[in-house]
Amino acid sequence: MPPTTPYAGKFSSCAPYSNNNNHPQPQSPYRSGTGPKPARDNVYNGNYSSAENPYDIPQPHSAYRSASVSSVNAKEHHYNSSYAVSENPYSPPPPHSPRQHSTSCPGRAYRHTSGSSNGGGSSSSEQSCRNNSAVTKARLYGHGITASYGEMCYHDNSLVSASLEALIQHLVPTVDYYPDRSYVFTFLLSSRLFLHPYELMTRVCHLCVEQQRSGDALLDKIRFREVAPKLVQLLTEWTETFPYDFRDDRMMRCLKDMTHHVARGDEYSWRAMQQMTQRLIKRLSALGQYEEAVAALNAVATERPASLKSKQASAQRSDVLSVCDDPFVLAQQLTHIELDRLSFIGPEEFIQTFAMKDPLENHKGFFRKRKTSNLEAYVNWFNRLSFLVATEICMPVKKKHRARIIEFFIDVAQECFNIGNFNSLMAIITGMNMSPVARLKKTWNKVNTDKFEILEHQMDPSSNFSNYRTALRGATQRSETAHSSQEKIVIPFFSLLIKDIYFLNEGCANRLTNGHINFEKLWELAKQVSEFLVWRQVVCPFDRDRRILQYLVTTPVFTEDELHLASYESEGPENNMEKDSRRSLRSSLLHRENRS
Repeated sequence: MPPTTPYAGKFSSCAPYSNNNNHPQPQSPYRSGTGPKPARDNVYNGNYSSAENPYDIPQPHSAYRSASVSSVNAKEHHYNSSYAVSENPYSPPPPHSPRQHSTSCPGRAYRHTSGSSNGGGSSSSEQSCRNNSAVTKARLYGHGITASYGEMCYHDNSLVSASLEALIQHLVPTVDYYPDRSYVFTFLLSSRLFLHPYELMTRVCHLCVEQQRSGDALLDKIRFREVAPKLVQLLTEWTETFPYDFRDDRMMRCLKDMTHHVARGDEYSWRAMQQMTQRLIKRLSALGQYEEAVAALNAVATERPASLKSKQASAQRSDVLSVCDDPFVLAQQLTHIELDRLSFIGPEEFIQTFAMKDPLENHKGFFRKRKTSNLEAYVNWFNRLSFLVATEICMPVKKKHRARIIEFFIDVAQECFNIGNFNSLMAIITGMNMSPVARLKKTWNKVNTDKFEILEHQMDPSSNFSNYRTALRGATQRSETAHSSQEKIVIPFFSLLIKDIYFLNEGCANRLTNGHINFEKLWELAKQVSEFLVWRQVVCPFDRDRRILQYLVTTPVFTEDELHLASYESEGPENNMEKDSRRSLRSSLLHRENRS
């Protein structure tokens, strides 16, 4: 469905949110005709870090998130087709939309197994969760019904609050009970706000085993054999959706201990545990290789060759037009990079960006690695692309060449919009609005800026990015009814997504006045993150061009000071302030070169 914006369908090369399989090859439009200079008042002069608030504060519960992830029917408890390793090794099982339905029937919240009625078998935490199981209260609340079952509170059959102990108990499977998958995803995602994943896993496994104890060893073995498949299914969902939790060696030890325990009772479940562990190790290995590759690329990109230190020497340097002069192809390669990096972001990283500092973080092992490193690497990619655009524009000596590159990047941004790649679109707009580029008035006078003004309108931050959010909804709806893999692509403006989740967290309390956890907030967090999980699973349908990809991720770019100096050398200072700035920059950069 096309976005309902005043400028929808105004682009001529390919209609917004349409199938570009028959996209005509663009004819080089990089003319030197004159046109009105763009309005430079609305400057996106910022690079975004995960902790920044670059724009106005959104309402935590704004209605723009109307397109939710489709609900998936509960699957049978088996281990073959549901958790096959896809082409993207980090694709989790399709998450349920937390708002499509509630958790399991409230009547199951405090289920009584045969083991819990026998003395000595239940843990103290299980006892505390079930001590009020017989007390059920219900009252009318507006047009709905609010009911309390022990330490869990429901409104219209949807879980709204509960104690931490009750939520942990609700996650534990039994012979005749398995938690709803939407609840599993929601609680595993946000439980790290209240306790360490290792602590949660230890308690869940302990409760699952203790609930089957009756004092008779043979009976205990039979009963555990019956519950083992469901425990394996829970651990499989955990390892598939949140594999990065298992970079903590304590989590791996706990998983190994449960594998040995399962092996004593059920050979089929033991084999399923073995297969699950092998897939997990494969995923963590791929993650390690990805992080090493990103680090190596960043090291190459930060080198400062002599060709970047003077505009006279820049003539020998390849520019983007010498590598790729087709805007559609460059937009495709940018989409490859975006989807590759999105696929390695763990859903828990969104929560860990604002979680309290973990007192166990100093533990020796995998968990010492930064828990939001992939998210931060993706934000850094946005910043790099913005600086790359600005560098390409400021580098050429001739004004005509600079104007051609500006028009080229406008066309690339347009193609990113039509593909659904909003992150690259915003990075390009940001780079073209950086002050070293924006001040090149003589260059801009040679550029036809009509399309650029339309794109700026689409990403206008006013009204909390209302135009962009409308376009995002259109892309999401197109993705849900897609007839081709290209139509499935939705790459959001990532810094805004982080900001939305941040203010949702800040705008709602984690706990209520009675000490219960505010589970309505957890539903909302899970809803936004589950949308991201659907978007990141898309496999890029475009052919890879290694030469272009290599250029985009490794070619050195100017720093901010170097950009300003290059801009002054392209078009001289217009006032005394700019003259002083150029003099200071020259002195500063010369001093740095001598030191290096």
